[in-house]
Amino acid sequence: MSRIIAGIAGGQRLANVPGDNTRPTTDRVKEALFSRLDAYEVLEDARVLDLFGGSGALGCEALSRGATHVDFVDHYPKAITAIEKNAALLGKSVSGTSKVHKMTAASFTEHYTGAPFDVVFIDPPYAVSNDDIYLLLEKLTAHVVEGSVIVLERSTRSEEPLLPQGLERFATKQYGETTLWYVEPVEPENS
Repeated sequence: MSRIIAGIAGGQRLANVPGDNTRPTTDRVKEALFSRLDAYEVLEDARVLDLFGGSGALGCEALSRGATHVDFVDHYPKAITAIEKNAALLGKSVSGTSKVHKMTAASFTEHYTGAPFDVVFIDPPYAVSNDDIYLLLEKLTAHVVEGSVIVLERSTRSEEPLLPQGLERFATKQYGETTLWYVEPVEPENS
């Protein structure tokens, strides 16, 4: 069972998605990821997007650590149920808000019209191709601004993801089978 590591809801247990259609982020990876985000000071009052939400553990951790709002996105019905349960549980102790979207990540990024995100978690199934990740990141560039941080979780065996114009990798960290790619928006170079 997953849990909130730190913040106002630290120690709170979270519902998992039943079955083996999702791959939860391990506590070890989650702890390292959020330690880095805390060091970047991007979580306090942040608008967060949790794509391929699974149980919503990453977005819930962000809420516990001071995020103002989290949009959770997944299309798998059992994941949506887990996210709704976990978001409702956290809603009792955190001041941030959340919204659950039952749709694909590609559809969300294509149709989203709200405020830009400060932090974006992209944790797709490892089988999702790098071409699909590239297209998703391309659509996502319209929804992030300078200072935003995108965290892409992939299999260590996956090739390095290609990034569209306007995004640049600034850090990478490997944890066993998992690699985290840290990406930020950049101004296009003048030609």
